[in-house]
Amino acid sequence: MKFPYALSDFGTLIREGYFYQDRTDRIPRLEAVGRQLIFIRPRRFGKSLLLSMLEHYYDVKRADQFDALFGNLAIGRNPTPLHNQYFILKWDFSLVKSQGEMKDIEMALHRHVNAAIQDCAAHYGWDDIEIVPDDAVISLSSLLRRVRREDHFLYLLIDEYDNFANEVLMSGRRQEFYEGLLYGEGLLKTLFKGVKAAMGQGIDRVFITGVSPVVLSDMTSGYNVGEDIYLEAAFNDLCGFTESEVAAVLERLAAEGGAWSPTEALELMRTFYNGYCFSEEGGERLYNPTLSLYFLKALHTKGRYPLRMLDENLAMDRGKLRYIADLPHGEEVLVQALDGEGGLRIPQLTKRFGVADVLASVKDRPFMASLLYYFGVLTHTGLSDFLEPILNIPNLVARSLYVERLQDLWLETYEDKTRVPELRKEVFRTGDLTPLVSFVEARYFPILSNRDYRWTNELMVKLAFLTLLFDDRLYMLVSETEMDHGYVDLSLIRRLDRRAVKALDLLFEFKYVSLAQLKLDGEQVRAASADELAAQSAVRQALQTAAEQARRYGAALTERYGLTDLRLYAVVGVGLERVVWQTVADV
Repeated sequence: MKFPYALSDFGTLIREGYFYQDRTDRIPRLEAVGRQLIFIRPRRFGKSLLLSMLEHYYDVKRADQFDALFGNLAIGRNPTPLHNQYFILKWDFSLVKSQGEMKDIEMALHRHVNAAIQDCAAHYGWDDIEIVPDDAVISLSSLLRRVRREDHFLYLLIDEYDNFANEVLMSGRRQEFYEGLLYGEGLLKTLFKGVKAAMGQGIDRVFITGVSPVVLSDMTSGYNVGEDIYLEAAFNDLCGFTESEVAAVLERLAAEGGAWSPTEALELMRTFYNGYCFSEEGGERLYNPTLSLYFLKALHTKGRYPLRMLDENLAMDRGKLRYIADLPHGEEVLVQALDGEGGLRIPQLTKRFGVADVLASVKDRPFMASLLYYFGVLTHTGLSDFLEPILNIPNLVARSLYVERLQDLWLETYEDKTRVPELRKEVFRTGDLTPLVSFVEARYFPILSNRDYRWTNELMVKLAFLTLLFDDRLYMLVSETEMDHGYVDLSLIRRLDRRAVKALDLLFEFKYVSLAQLKLDGEQVRAASADELAAQSAVRQALQTAAEQARRYGAALTERYGLTDLRLYAVVGVGLERVVWQTVADV
């Protein structure tokens, strides 16, 4: 098998025998749902390949290639009457530079649209299209006049429609840059007004993809006819892989001679890559396609799992989390998402954003949670009793991005950042928490206690351990894993391909005792020994409760993963001053 990692040209993929997960059976649904469609998915989720597939299916000039391209696919066995019935015009706004002054950005947009029009004209042998370098709208009008002389209409495909506008915003550019593109007679707004006016006058269908709906609200008066299909259950899996599809590929690879277990490989992929749901009505969880192909290609070519489960091409999404974290209360939203228990509940997912929403000084939780959803680092996990969307981090790869961002915020000095890896390895090798606990008391608690957020103190203790111990190169680190009708606070289970590494499997249960419960002040707690604190009635009771939970969840984890030496810990935060801990016997 050949895996098309980073390959988004459908024709090349099919002609050269690359793996393709057939989604052509969705074409009749797309035709039926509307003529101007807006489809949003996170970065690297297969949108460009989807557009390329549509291009090859509808292009009138590729009619003689239909059987070769689609004959072995679902749509080839039952094509719609519209196949190979359109001229194709493609815009890819990810290619439009957002650097420079306003005039530079406008000219970059003119150049891209003009180049796309010239490519379209050359493809169909038209040599009478007028290209106006500083007015792409006029160039488009010239192309449409030519189309109206033909027997077919135009299908306009727009990829990453929001990319350069988002870059202008996320890079901290002045508000007037963005407003100059989308407000009043801004160029982007004017361009979409031209598209709207051309419907039935040369353009018959439009398919628009993007990462977020940030631009949609400001485009509304210019282009208020697009139909949003990105939350529709029927198109939940239009991009992405289902578990049965991933499992089938693994079984096929194993049959070709892989010296690994497809069951174990699927378990690993499920932990790191699965979990996405894009429908408010629920639906099957999806695997990130780019990450899955990255994993499968390594498995096929090297005969082993990739050393790092996060493809660095996806790590660029760190910038999106940084943007959220820097917003007022943004850090708190990241913490609530990372907590996991109960998820983030919001009244409704925001479907369209305008510049005023993004640039306003105050952002509420629904706004930030919605952005995190569109960025692909939160996903639908259900509805509350009051029909509120519940959002959670989809998988371990996404969770690693949250942890990295909070580490950057909370490890304030170079010395702290370089000390943590050694503390982590000490815990992994020996199971001794003493050095780690000393670091938490001396460095982390002073930082976290100054955060003016409404966090539960038990959560603060758990987050300290989670962010300090996170290591996805070695562990499947899982917070709030459902086990035995309850939730594990934090477990670190060695990856299936790291079982030979001499490191421990670990499980932690956390509790918190306030200073008021102890009737002590901070100075007294700091002065007491760990044994003296553990002897306090409230602390002793908290340790006992945590130990009982650790035993119960430990038994379930041991059975699930076939563990032989899972270390259990009861950990109690005392007044955000101290941490008391003990190992727990498994019987």
